Amino acid sequence: MTDANAQPLYDTFARADLRFERGNGVWLTTESGENYLDFAAGIAVNLLGHSHPHLVEALKVQAEKLWHLSNLYEIPGQTRLGQRLVDNTFADKVFFANSGAEALECAIKTARRYHYVNGNPERFHIITFEGAFHGRTLATIAAGGQAKYLEGFGPKVEGFDQVPFGDEKALKAVIGPQTAAILIEPIQGEGGVRPVPDADLRALRKLCDDEGILLILDEVQSGMGRTGKLFAHEWSGIKPDIMAVAKGIGGGFPLGACLATAEAAKGMTAGVHGTTYGGNPLAMAVGNAVLDIVLADGFLDHVQQMALLIKQGLASISDRYPDVISEVRGRGLLVGLKAVVPNTTLVQALRDEHLLTVGAGDNVIRLLPPLIVSEEEMREALSKIEAAAARLAPASRQKIA
Repeated sequence: MTDANAQPLYDTFARADLRFERGNGVWLTTESGENYLDFAAGIAVNLLGHSHPHLVEALKVQAEKLWHLSNLYEIPGQTRLGQRLVDNTFADKVFFANSGAEALECAIKTARRYHYVNGNPERFHIITFEGAFHGRTLATIAAGGQAKYLEGFGPKVEGFDQVPFGDEKALKAVIGPQTAAILIEPIQGEGGVRPVPDADLRALRKLCDDEGILLILDEVQSGMGRTGKLFAHEWSGIKPDIMAVAKGIGGGFPLGACLATAEAAKGMTAGVHGTTYGGNPLAMAVGNAVLDIVLADGFLDHVQQMALLIKQGLASISDRYPDVISEVRGRGLLVGLKAVVPNTTLVQALRDEHLLTVGAGDNVIRLLPPLIVSEEEMREALSKIEAAAARLAPASRQKIA
């Protein structure tokens, strides 16, 4: 018999006691009518905010035609979205999935398969970095390597060699005849909003070329314009061999993609990988609508302008409340505040100001506003952050370890 007090869902989420009924732009409204400024954006998913009219219309139009077909048949929306991604990135090939974890699974399989078809099946190890987060499947938690996600799920999936973040000597020491690829986030999101310096990304590209291994980028959180370029790695001038994309690419609709060069993807032939839902007509309609906006003239310029505004504002707040915020990190509109108080305390204080944010590792909180945020809305968010910092400042002597 079911406990009358039990709720029907898995107890895997520590949810805030908030129930939102609707959203508009960067705002969310609760069932009781309270408005919150959303700088969480579904953890960097709601790229264009809530109820964006172009996305709503694209979904409605497609919903009256076809929802799902499976990949047994041609899906024109896939071809169109795939070609647009190819035209605007390093890639020659695209595989559509439903999530970031699935996009990373495809990336991992693509890299291993590349070496397999080249006659080197022993090259299946992938080097990753401490603090990484690549998803929640058995392979991606092994890639991330964080004990809290691995505990209780049996033996760690073989083939992932983790090194300290930014440790070039350790990285070079672990490369061997079994190494297939290096997998890295240009900006660690969940790990504490830690950008990889542009020079380090260029050094990684050269190292991969010198060693005959592939460079895989996880741009699930940092991609789709969030840093002010379409993808974060563009700031460094490099090109990866394989890249995983999700979150913002669907603007709130579940969508992921694995992008690769023709050479890297040459082993991914008919039957070696697949998906039932991936690339369905609804997802493709929304993905194309997102690109309509992100690729429009001036859109990325706006992101860069808003990034400069928030960076300047946060620097001022950090200077005035160093016992609350010790550091401002990130790039573009992927911003991290290194907290002095426990980051959960700062998240709650901001929530009390009706500003939604997201926690991260290294006692950081993330600010991930929709990219359509206005100057007025950005200034309002900064005002709320300052108010929260002012409230916390007297109690901040209770520093975390």
